[in-house]
Amino acid sequence: MTTDATSDRSVPDEVHETLMEATYRALCAHGYAELTMQRIADEAGKSKSLLHYHYGTKRELLVAFLDFLLEHFEQRVEETEGDAPDERLRFLLDKMVPDEDDDGEYDRFGLALAEIRTQAPYVEAYREQIAQNEAAIRGRFADVIRDGIEQGVFRDVDPDRTATLLFAALDGARLQRVSVSEPDAESERTPATAAPHEVRAALEAFVVSDLLREEGSQ
Repeated sequence: MTTDATSDRSVPDEVHETLMEATYRALCAHGYAELTMQRIADEAGKSKSLLHYHYGTKRELLVAFLDFLLEHFEQRVEETEGDAPDERLRFLLDKMVPDEDDDGEYDRFGLALAEIRTQAPYVEAYREQIAQNEAAIRGRFADVIRDGIEQGVFRDVDPDRTATLLFAALDGARLQRVSVSEPDAESERTPATAAPHEVRAALEAFVVSDLLREEGSQ
């Protein structure tokens, strides 16, 4: 049972999952500016009154949605527990770049998230949840790097500073892609659309490879 901190109403887990997935689809289809409670309700096959009952307002629902994204990120990361540190680090990096065959979903959703982030300076609830999400992601990067150092897989570096570099580089590349390129444009690959993959490759060549200890080194 999920409890929404703002509306203080318990949401059955199955209902919460359904409404959060519907929010994702509605954001991909309409973006932040055109998102309404009715459109989310239509995607979920539920009544708008149900959304208002559990989440109060669209703002409160979106805060719950951002928290939902964090929970799913944490679940995916936990599934890699036990893997080698370098594999886990590459898993995290790959999660921040689009699949080649995602049919534009990465861009549509990324643009919607970018629109929400532009509201963060003015909406405290957005700002706090986004900050929490980003801190958690950087923290996961740092934990993996720290584990790698302890296991002798990575060189002795500052885990937090390295995590900040990795996250900031790919986050900036994602923002460049969704801000400059057309979400549904069928055009040749441009520097903006290629940015996440190019930055990911550069991080592999100049950061990850440098982190790895040479075999036999102490």
